[in-house]
Amino acid sequence: MTRVTRDFGDTMQKEAVPAVSADVMFNSSRFPNYKIGANNQIVDATDDPKVLSMKEVVARETAQLLEQQKRLSVRDLASKFEKGLAAAAKLSEEARLREAASLEKHVLLKKLRDALESLKGRVAGRNKDDVEEAICMVEALAVQLTQREGELIQEKAEVKKLANFLKQASEDAKKLVDEERAFARAEIENARAAVQRVEEALQEHERTSRASGKQDVEELMREVQEARRIIMLHQPSKVMDMELELRALRTQLAEKSKHSLRLQKELAKSKRVMENGSHSFELDGHEALGSYLRIQPCSDNAPELSKCSIQWYRVSSEGGKKELISGATKSVYAPEPFDVGRILQADIVLEGQQITLTTAGPIDPAAGLGSHVEALVRKHDIEFNVVVTQMNGVNHQSESIHVLHVGRMRIKLRKGKTTIAKEYYSTSMQLCGVRGGGNAAAQALFWQAKKGLSFVVAFESERERNAAIMLARRFAFDCNIMLAGPDDRAPLGT
Repeated sequence: MTRVTRDFGDTMQKEAVPAVSADVMFNSSRFPNYKIGANNQIVDATDDPKVLSMKEVVARETAQLLEQQKRLSVRDLASKFEKGLAAAAKLSEEARLREAASLEKHVLLKKLRDALESLKGRVAGRNKDDVEEAICMVEALAVQLTQREGELIQEKAEVKKLANFLKQASEDAKKLVDEERAFARAEIENARAAVQRVEEALQEHERTSRASGKQDVEELMREVQEARRIIMLHQPSKVMDMELELRALRTQLAEKSKHSLRLQKELAKSKRVMENGSHSFELDGHEALGSYLRIQPCSDNAPELSKCSIQWYRVSSEGGKKELISGATKSVYAPEPFDVGRILQADIVLEGQQITLTTAGPIDPAAGLGSHVEALVRKHDIEFNVVVTQMNGVNHQSESIHVLHVGRMRIKLRKGKTTIAKEYYSTSMQLCGVRGGGNAAAQALFWQAKKGLSFVVAFESERERNAAIMLARRFAFDCNIMLAGPDDRAPLGT
């Protein structure tokens, strides 16, 4: 735009144009915002106080996004980004409209300047100075308009950049929504699987509950019995009467059992006498574990046992299977745990004639021995005080106390801190009760640690001897070893 000089080609009379007052005050330093209406009429568009500038709108939207970014969900954030993108597009459209309006303003300014230039040539004097001042103001307004256009271009670039950013953010938000949707579907599937597992567990629990119903009834019965016992405890006189009555019944039962055993023995003897046709020998002794049986003559005409051949057998009480007891060739035999529940039989042979003696019934177990063994089996190593009576078939003169260790993996015999024998369970090891030995046979056992090394040891009681045999055979069985007695060629206790 060219600068207007103050040189005029000609002057006009003052009367041609009315004078402009020198104290004219403009409302603003900016050119008014005009719009071209119908029939090319210039319409003054007053500023709407509700309309915000482009920078303010962008700053407000950006601040709101930054404040709500942390507390918005992914779906809400995507919605906000889409709204922001729409707002950016709207702002871009408004910038385009403002650019068109700016072009219209340039046209109006040019027309106004041309009008003032033409007016300047027709006035003179003070009016001419006012016209020149108006021309300068129009030029200043044109400069301001140009600056405003530059700001609008910069704002347009920022809006475009923000629009691209919002578009990229919207795409990222959509990706996040898709990822979250896939994750939610996976979580739903996992939840369904968990619910199915819970249902299966509940069904299994119902089945187990039905199966354990009987057990619950039994436990309830036990609780009822315990409650009855507790109630009885609050009546001590009645409890004492019942205890005394029980003791009397037990005493009567024991006496009747003994009497029954005597009657059974007498009946068995009578049967054997009738079967054998003679009454030369009989078995004497308590037919239970922990005692011993002796063959003794029952008449003066009976032959001497030293001239007879004797052999003991185990006979199954059900199938009648007969099993020879190796080494049991003496007139005395002490039953061992293997004999419990079986019938013992002794065959006496003299000059081609055979006499068979049998027990009245199966050998009875020792009272309380089973619970005693179950209590000892919980230990890793059980010690028994013993006396060595024979070693390798030779009588041992010393009667010093030795300790026999029956462990889960081995058996050890020691005297003080000196170990005499220590062997692990093996097929060459043998252990059984002494077959013979007189009245002390019920307290002694035979132990062959290995080939060429054997002992006969005596315990403090029959109970300890039988417990040691049962423990050793049980531990050996756990090691897949069948611990039995010796064969006919092994040395035996006499």
